[in-house]
Parts: sequence; structure tokens; C-alpha cells
Amino acid sequence: MSDALVVAFAVAGSLLTALDDRSILRPYHGVTGLVLLLAGLSLFFRRRAPLTVIWITIAIPAVVLVVELLARGTLLYTQGDIDVESISLWPPGAIFAAYAVTAFPKADQPAWLRALPIATLTLVLVATPRVIPDAAIHPIAGQSTDSDSAMAFRGAVLVIGGALLGMYVSARRRVLDGLRERAERAAEQARAEERARLAAEMHDVVAHRVTLMVLQAGALRVRARDDETRQAAEEMRGTGAKALEELRDVIGLLRRTDEGPDDEAGEHGPLPDLSTLIAESGSVGVPVDLDEQGDPPLASPVVGRTAYRIVQEALTNVRKHAPGARVRVKIRYRADGVRLTVLNSAPSRPADGDLAASGSGTGLTGLGQRVDLIGGTFTADPTPDGGFRVDASLPAFVPTPAPEAVT
Repeated sequence: MSDALVVAFAVAGSLLTALDDRSILRPYHGVTGLVLLLAGLSLFFRRRAPLTVIWITIAIPAVVLVVELLARGTLLYTQGDIDVESISLWPPGAIFAAYAVTAFPKADQPAWLRALPIATLTLVLVATPRVIPDAAIHPIAGQSTDSDSAMAFRGAVLVIGGALLGMYVSARRRVLDGLRERAERAAEQARAEERARLAAEMHDVVAHRVTLMVLQAGALRVRARDDETRQAAEEMRGTGAKALEELRDVIGLLRRTDEGPDDEAGEHGPLPDLSTLIAESGSVGVPVDLDEQGDPPLASPVVGRTAYRIVQEALTNVRKHAPGARVRVKIRYRADGVRLTVLNSAPSRPADGDLAASGSGTGLTGLGQRVDLIGGTFTADPTPDGGFRVDASLPAFVPTPAPEAVT
């Protein structure tokens, strides 16, 4: 039941009690109506502050009981043509207050803090009929010998029933939360096993073959008889060595677990100097405005290489898909990481079809997955003016298992 319906029911019942001319309550209509209205409205907070709400609910019948025990007839009529029906389910919010205490318990809250107000409310509602005049009770109960007991029983059932229903709802919620948590753990375990399988496969197959390529390129450089061949072999060897470094990064990230950074492998170092990459971009016809703020923090090597790859891929895409576009690279260094933004305007001329079609088309997708593995965020979206924006936020440090020699 929604909070609005609960409050509406309690407020309606309270107002009927206060405005009934034949009510057993003395006609202090203004004060009575205001007090009962506030008590009903307090049910809006039954989820956030259930204990406060139930103690407010207890206070009203408790005051009536105590005052009538001390001075009979002060708050209740003792004679005349009166009608107790308007308080036969009074106070109207009792069942909802009792339900809220057990249905919405606070974390680490002692059980006795919930049991005490429920027991107190039950006791007050059981005792209150004892101070209601028999002449008022008879028309409802029908028998003078059983009238107050019937009202007492009704009050106890309301409170205890509401509390039991709340206990059931709370227990069911805990069971569902437990099942959901188990399902999430099982899914995470499956992902971890799949990452471990991929890491092993990359280590045993891909990295091994790249290593052979690097070794063969090195041998070719030594045996080559002309400078052009030696230079090509050296470039091949250097490219392969960089590929091995990135493979080690990815394998380490795939093997990383969520058990905590108990092995903080990888020394911290400065982030790579991106100005060289940006200068190279300008030399091939893609001028870039560089906007740097802050001091570069020490970072894990994998973070530095990822930052370099993000800018490199973004500038490559500009060269292929947005010739003549203005490009701006914004770098915001923080103590705990770095934020990179590569923003280009709309192209000023059509792109070369062959150049735009080159590549696998999955560079940005792969970067997003790589950034996700190191705990960062990555977005790549077109801008309203026809340009494109790549935005990444990277942490400074990423705990990974100690790197193994790739053989």
C-alpha cells in the first residue's frame, strides 16, 4: 500500500473521530482535530523513522487513558446520547505504525527497540476501553459483560497483526536480497573465470607468437646487409615489443580479482608526455590545440599506456573521418587520476573513402572495454555541431598481479 493511501486513511479516520457530534470524545474539535491530523500525517515518515511514528501514535491514546484514570470525564463523555463507534478502530494509524516498525527495521537496530513500542501500544489499546463508560460501549458490543473485552481484543489484534505482517514482509525482503546477492556473486565468479581463461589463452597463444615475431625481427636486423632492411626490421621489432607491453597490461587486468590490492605490482611513474604524440599529429596534417591543467600525478604504467592509446586512437579517427576539422585535447590532471577529452569540430571536406574504411572499426569499443577494466569511465559520442567527442577519466593507480614473463 502506498504511503499516500495509508496517510489518507489515517487522516480520514482521525477527522471523523474529531468531527462526529455524538463521539464519546468531548467536543474539543479544534485541538482534537489538529492533534489527530498531525498523528495521521506523521505516517508519511513511517519508512524513514518508524519508531518516531509509532511513539507519536502511542501518545494519543496514552494521554486519554492517563487523564481519564486521574480525572474521569475530562476527555470522554460519561453520560448522554453518545457513540463509541467513531473510536472503535482508534487511533486509525495504529496498525500502520506497528507494521512500519517491523517492516522497515534499521540496520543493526536491537530487536527490543522494536518490541517495546509494539508492546506499549498493545497495552494502551487494551487498557483504554476500561475507562470508556459502559453506556457508550453497549450499543456496539451488544452485551454489557463483554463490551470492553471486545474493544480490547480488537485493538490487540490490530497492533499484533500489523507487526506480524511487517515481520513477514521484512523477512521476505531479506530472502530476496540474499538470493539477488548470491546471483550477483555467481555472475561475478563466472566473469572472473572467463577473464582467467582469456588471459591464459592470450598468454599461451597470442603473446607467444608475438614474441617469436619480435625475436625473428631482431635476428633479421642483425643479419640484414642493407640499412633499409635493418631499419624495417628494427621498426618491426619495436612495434612488437610495444604490443607485448600492452598484452602484458591486458593479461594482468584480466587476472585481477576483487579480493583487494594485496599485491601492488607495478611501480608508479609519470604519465607519458602526450605533447610528442600531438606534435606528430600536426606533422601529418591534423593540428591540435593542447589544453593542460594541473600537475601530472604518478600513475601505474597501464594507466599511462591507456591514456596514450586514447589520445592516439582519437587523433587517428580524426585523420581518417574528419579531415580539416579543428581538434582540441584537454587534459585535467588530479591527484587521484587524469581526465582526457579529445574534441573535434565537423570536417571541412569529405573524408577519403579508402582511408575511412581502413581498420577494424572497433578501436573505440576496445578502448572503452580497456578503460572499464582499469576502473575508469569512457564515452565517445557525436556532438550537435557535427563533430565528435571522446572523454575518459582514469584512476592514477590500478592494482594488478605481478607481470609474468611473456614467452
